[in-house]
Amino acid sequence: MKVSGFTFIRNGTSLGYPFIESIKSILPICDEFVIALGKSEDDTLDKIRALKSKKIKIIETLWNENISDRGFVYAQQKMIAQYNCSGDWAFYLEGDEIIDPKDHKKILASMRQYLNNKDIEALAFKYHHFYGSPDWIAISPGWYRQECRIIRNNLRSWDPDSLYFLIMDKNKKGRYPKAVLLDAFIYHYGHVRKLDYMNNKLKKVGKYWGQKHAIFNKYNIDPKALKRFEGKHPISIRNWLKEHAEKKFFIDPHYHPTLKDIRHRMVMKLEKLFSLEISKKHFQLIRTNSSENN
Repeated sequence: MKVSGFTFIRNGTSLGYPFIESIKSILPICDEFVIALGKSEDDTLDKIRALKSKKIKIIETLWNENISDRGFVYAQQKMIAQYNCSGDWAFYLEGDEIIDPKDHKKILASMRQYLNNKDIEALAFKYHHFYGSPDWIAISPGWYRQECRIIRNNLRSWDPDSLYFLIMDKNKKGRYPKAVLLDAFIYHYGHVRKLDYMNNKLKKVGKYWGQKHAIFNKYNIDPKALKRFEGKHPISIRNWLKEHAEKKFFIDPHYHPTLKDIRHRMVMKLEKLFSLEISKKHFQLIRTNSSENN
């Protein structure tokens, strides 16, 4: 079995991404790691080269600055990396996502277990979306709670916006992959970076969504959408959190929920009442007898 990891990044340092910590978290379980590296204005390339790993394959790219439709340039960069993967499985990890080393054996075992089971096209993970500070996670159905990050690499697949995968059984119509859900988490730290980083990031990338962002001066969210994080952060991210994460996050007691917030609150009440999990999925859940699945 051969495992290809892949990602894309640009200006990772100046925009506050823990991209080096992300790469290090996945590298031990990959046979190769492909990075589509956009032309950067900081030391992103130097930092990646400094890892001195023979597994890493860097593809230097130019972003299409003319595309401002729903972040499609992100999808292009993701696909450049994926289409250069040569493994049986392609494992996508974004520059602000971490996997915990304690889950490495479990993840590898799952890829081996399903390698020859063609009914299983992808492996999905649970998510911890940290918000505002490393002490809080977003739990409302407005945040994807589960997502595919490993896909079988011999399928006709692509991604329209860098978040998920589509399987192209037909030339003109895609479908979500058939996936099992692993008992493992992706730790997502994109919404805990210091305010200066976040403000810079929104200014830099907003144009790819056809948006112009106001100055970002605080993290603000429906308090009902948050829960205190009771677990432990992976060792590989702890130094980054000390140096680069926001420390002055306060929940607004006077927050006025939007209509979307109210809908999410209602969904969470239904979930609690009926012991359900009904957030949006970008995959078709396949249930097996494996203890790794929910």
